[in-house]
Amino acid sequence: MNLNRKGRAALVLALVAVVAMAFRVSWNALRDIAGAVGADDTAATLYPFVVDGLMALALVAALVLDGKDRRFALRVLGAYTLASLVLNYVHGLVPELHDATAGWGRLAAGEYANWVLVLLATSLPVGSIYFGSDLVAKVLHHRPDPIPDPIPTPIVNAEESTETVSKRSMADLPKSTPAAITEGPVRIPDPVAGEHVKSALPLKSVPAVPASIPVPVIEARVTAAESTRPRRATGRLPAAARPTRSRRTPDQLLAEARKVTAAWPDAKLTAEGIRLEVHTSPANARMLRDALKAERAATAAA
Repeated sequence: MNLNRKGRAALVLALVAVVAMAFRVSWNALRDIAGAVGADDTAATLYPFVVDGLMALALVAALVLDGKDRRFALRVLGAYTLASLVLNYVHGLVPELHDATAGWGRLAAGEYANWVLVLLATSLPVGSIYFGSDLVAKVLHHRPDPIPDPIPTPIVNAEESTETVSKRSMADLPKSTPAAITEGPVRIPDPVAGEHVKSALPLKSVPAVPASIPVPVIEARVTAAESTRPRRATGRLPAAARPTRSRRTPDQLLAEARKVTAAWPDAKLTAEGIRLEVHTSPANARMLRDALKAERAATAAA
């Protein structure tokens, strides 16, 4: 369930309050540690902001960056969190650190442990300068990847009026597939025993071949051309593509041609001209031309 705007604002305010109280608790310990390693009052007061402040900066950078830069920000956040935890732990183990008159440079009883803790406490400010500057530079130069456009959802059962698709009853191939040529096997006739085969070359002859020797049979096989493209079923011709004009009878064609060519001279009375005017086939146009010429000849003779 998604939180509304007021719920999110209340959650953020509660988080800020918890972080502020935790920082106040850690601030007391880190201030005493800084005073024990030689910092003055002002430096000791600012020391907690150096350690815990870089933790907040690394957390924000981890939320903005991605890839290897994000992993680097998370490593910085983990390292400074561990360092702050160690210093708070040492502050609780050494009661002398709570007194302002504690000796400088003493964070542990053992020499080696004291050296390590002093090195840790004094190196954190220098690390904050280096890592903080690097994180800020990475955030400023970061270019987020563009969000890809969502894939458009195909429209199912769209209105037919938006797009008119004409269906034609024709083959998909530009040329018809040639029919397969099937021929039977070609057999060489067996030679007749005792006779010589005449050669086309003069003065040479081929000895007779016995009938018992088998003669190889040469078969000519022709494979029909196969098309890898599947044929599509054309289906029925739609009503929109069917001709709306009914078929005319010869008498109707002759009457229409007689009306169209009434004013034509004999030189213009051609089959092509009649075909274009009457909109008929070439065979019907020739038939109409001959009939009209016969009628004009009969009229002229009378």
